[in-house]
Parts: sequence; C-alpha cells; structure tokens
Amino acid sequence: MQQLKTALTKCKIVPVVVVKDVAHAAPLANALANSGLTVVEVTMRTPAALNVISEMVKARPDLVTGAGTVLNAQHLQQARDAGANFGVSPGTSVALREAILASGWNFIPGCATPSEAMTLAEHGFEVVKLFPAEVIGGLNMLKSMAAPLPHIKFMPTGGVTLAKVAEYAAQPNVAAVGGTWIVPPTLLEAGDFAAIEKLAREAHDAANGLISV
Repeated sequence: MQQLKTALTKCKIVPVVVVKDVAHAAPLANALANSGLTVVEVTMRTPAALNVISEMVKARPDLVTGAGTVLNAQHLQQARDAGANFGVSPGTSVALREAILASGWNFIPGCATPSEAMTLAEHGFEVVKLFPAEVIGGLNMLKSMAAPLPHIKFMPTGGVTLAKVAEYAAQPNVAAVGGTWIVPPTLLEAGDFAAIEKLAREAHDAANGLISV
C-alpha cells in the first residue's frame, strides 16, 4: 500500500479510463507516464480490460496501474491475475470487503457516506473512493468530513472537472482526485496520444498548483 500512497501523493490525480482496444494499452501508458502522472485506474467495463491492464503494466512498470469497477471476489482475482497493482470499487458490499481483506491486496474501496467511510476505516482501509463525488456533495462534503474524520483520506471521483481539480486536490483529506475527462473516448479511438498526453499534463499541473484553470 505504501507504493500506492506514495504515487498518489506524488501526482494527486488519477485518470480513470475505459479502454476497448488492447492495441491502445502501451501508447496510453506511455502518454500518461510521460505527462508526469504516476497512477491510472483502468475500469473493468470492457472485454479487453484485463488484457489492457496486463499490457500497460508491461509497457510502463513505473506507472502504478489499477483495476477499477471491481465489484466482487471474481473481479478481484481476475484483476490480480492480470497484474494490476491495486483495485478500486464504486461501492463496497460486505462480501467484497471480506474478499479484499482476505486477499491482502492493495485496494481503494468505494463509499458515499460518512458511515460507510468510518466502517471501511475500522477495517483498516486508509484511502477510500468517494463516489459519485459531485452528485453527493463534492467539495462541501469533503470539507464537512475533514474535522470529524481526519484519519480518513478520500479519492473523490465522478463529475470532477479540470476547473475544480485544484480545489479538490488542496483539501487535506484528499489523497488524490479521480478524473474521467483526462482520456476522452474520442481521442483514444482516434489514437491521438499526443492530445491525451497534453490533457494529462494539464491535469497533473492543475492538481499540483502549477497552473490555474
């Protein structure tokens, strides 16, 4: 978990990507890593996802590559077998939580309420995903939870835009911000990795206070 926490702290932004073509895996990994990003979440929403994860890990072992949309124990094992460095879930059922704990694998479980976050923290999770962030209160919710729950770090994801990323990243209880805008499907399908690298660098710089947007 320390490698993941260090990577999150280093760049404060995690692109959340949906990849349909395994041929895009290596060039995408290169574009993200070359932009300064250190972590990526590849959602398990396409038939190619597991192969994409494997290829991204091979292409850029310096990029901490995670599997997103892990919903059950089977997904968890598949993601681990594919070589993913960690897993992420949109929410956390009791069955999934127990599978994660039994596996000992690096994982950022999802939550949407303070009670869910507290329960996950009680089970030893140091970083949790706040999802869908903008829908359930976004920045105001994170600010409200900072004082009573200072021991819990969040990765807000869902609806966050470039215009808000700097403010999210600056919150003391935010480990990193999940960004779905960084790798648009249109650019990925067009194979325009130069444009993706530009968006990734912009997101990195905004999250780290290097530019204002």
